Amino acid sequence: MYRAEFWEFEGENIRCGLCPHRCVIAPEKRGACRVRRHTGSMLVADSYSEVISVAVDPIEKKPLYHFFPGETVLSIGPRGCNFSCSFCQNWQISQENGRTLHITPETLVGEALNAGCIGIAYTYTEPIVAFEFVRDTAKIARRQGLKNVLVSNGFVMPEPLAKLLEVIDAINIDLKSMDDEFYRQVCRGRLDPVLDTIRAVAKSSVHLEITNLLIPGYNDSDEQLQKIVDFVASIDERIPVHFSGYYPAYQFDAPPTPVETLARAHEIAKNKLNYIYAGNRPTSWGRDTHCPHCGNLLISRSMFASSSAGISPAGLCARCGESVDVEGPWNE
Repeated sequence: MYRAEFWEFEGENIRCGLCPHRCVIAPEKRGACRVRRHTGSMLVADSYSEVISVAVDPIEKKPLYHFFPGETVLSIGPRGCNFSCSFCQNWQISQENGRTLHITPETLVGEALNAGCIGIAYTYTEPIVAFEFVRDTAKIARRQGLKNVLVSNGFVMPEPLAKLLEVIDAINIDLKSMDDEFYRQVCRGRLDPVLDTIRAVAKSSVHLEITNLLIPGYNDSDEQLQKIVDFVASIDERIPVHFSGYYPAYQFDAPPTPVETLARAHEIAKNKLNYIYAGNRPTSWGRDTHCPHCGNLLISRSMFASSSAGISPAGLCARCGESVDVEGPWNE
């Protein structure tokens, strides 16, 4: 058993302070994430060293398009999630209690080094609920010169987020909608804490990208798209945004996202944002990175392979010499 952090007793119950659910957990019960358990004497993190999935992925698959393009990361999916999205695209591993592999932080770091990866990505499920495991692994990884990547729903309290930002190098946050009712009814969460997380990450030194999964009839209206664009632009127009196509999954049977919807999102976003991408669908505009100053092709991508021929060794546009907002070896 691994003692969890961020909790306090309320009578015989425990109040968890890791995420905004702030679950009140009775003895021998678990929180909404299903992995933080009240033993009767303390809160333990049952997800510590318990991993559902491990794979070597291109960094672009996270998706991260502006962070060490062309490199690979060891991707791990700790057990548990603090959302219950009815449309979950990874529901087999995030919403079910499947078999796990017990693996220590030290072993994970060794596997990442042996595979020639630039780092470790905590992804697939919701790594926030495995806070202690992610934090400990990330500390060891950083000491070994590896990068740490978090792919998250952003539903976390400020104090644990601040602790994670000390050891994480890049984050992709899944902004599911700008409608709080959508979060409450479809995801069993709330919008405002996610927006607060995005703002906090943007103020930090951690690289940030945002993904928005477009579900026909639920969060793909022009109004919703404009709200997302306006929100991101109000923070920083240079934040890369990935509009991703949905497929029917879990409890949702809405039709797959048409390519035309992604194109519409691009048209709305291009007036305010510098870097807009499409995911899960083939498009002519949604893969490559162009210089926002002169239009030069900076990074060309095919599937998850990429070439950064348009970026100079100094990390600038090879044509106009302006900053390209891409982190890579030139930042080392």
